[in-house]
Amino acid sequence: MIKRLRYPIVVLSLALLAAFSAFAKGPKYPDPNNVDADFALQGEYTGNVGEGADQDKFGVQVIALGTGKFRAVAYYGGLPGDGWNGEQPIRCEGELVDGEIKFVAGDGSGVLKGGVLTLKDEDGVQVGQLRKVERTSPTLGAKPPAGAVVLFDGSKESLDNWKNGRMTDDGLLMEGTTGKQTFGDHTVHFEFRLAYQPEDRGQGRSNSGIYLQGRYEVQILDSFGLEGKNNECGGIYSVADPDVNMCFPPLTWQTYDIEYTAGKHDDQGNLTANPSMTVRHNSVVVHDNVELPGNRSTTAAPVKPGAEAGPIFLQNHGCPLRFRNIWVVER
Repeated sequence: MIKRLRYPIVVLSLALLAAFSAFAKGPKYPDPNNVDADFALQGEYTGNVGEGADQDKFGVQVIALGTGKFRAVAYYGGLPGDGWNGEQPIRCEGELVDGEIKFVAGDGSGVLKGGVLTLKDEDGVQVGQLRKVERTSPTLGAKPPAGAVVLFDGSKESLDNWKNGRMTDDGLLMEGTTGKQTFGDHTVHFEFRLAYQPEDRGQGRSNSGIYLQGRYEVQILDSFGLEGKNNECGGIYSVADPDVNMCFPPLTWQTYDIEYTAGKHDDQGNLTANPSMTVRHNSVVVHDNVELPGNRSTTAAPVKPGAEAGPIFLQNHGCPLRFRNIWVVER
């Protein structure tokens, strides 16, 4: 039987993470047509490991870290949301040399070249080849249903729905704006594209957020290949980690479909029931009816807790993100 390929687990200290997350200092690429040479190698790879009946599906996320350095994160059973069995992912580092990246572990290795990641066991015997895939959210491009409130569709007219809204020449909404309309119970469809910032780390890596009612943030961050924490993509900031990290690589269009239920108040304005939300990230449920703290808003929220309706707010953390196809169905 073919042995399962293993990689050493890299554990980063909290101090190191904090040092990396202070500010975004490296180059920022908001446009997939203007990137560095490492961008083409970053991405998701999948295939089988083993022979015959002993084959296992395997997925690897390759993360560009700048100046020819990379990290590989390996998942047994397949990629997150596509077969991963929940085992602890295996992480290792590699560097681009002479057109290929070699990832080495104690009892195996992988070589990425020409869009193929070839895996070998500790004896140098090939055990599998993984090929690059580009996943697409099933709700990408979803059309607003009848009665929906269209907040942004790429037209100049829809830009008027936003306070201090800015739009790129190719019709994409930019970060740092607040919707003019307010909502109570509602469902929002939202498409976003992370900037590619290979030399930045932590909270400096394509950071933004979408605030429901201007109060509760679903974090937006380049957390491709990370653990999936409440301050990473798909997390409800300071409240709950996502059930699975469904973050796609930067410069890939992604979706949030969020069902938000507002808090309930009596005639005197006293809170009687906390708000809650269900979040689908790239169509996978990452939060299922999670209760939110009705007596406090997320850090940096523009709207304080209260009974009144609130707007959609898109945070600006100095990173050039892009947004499109934003619409709301009121409930």
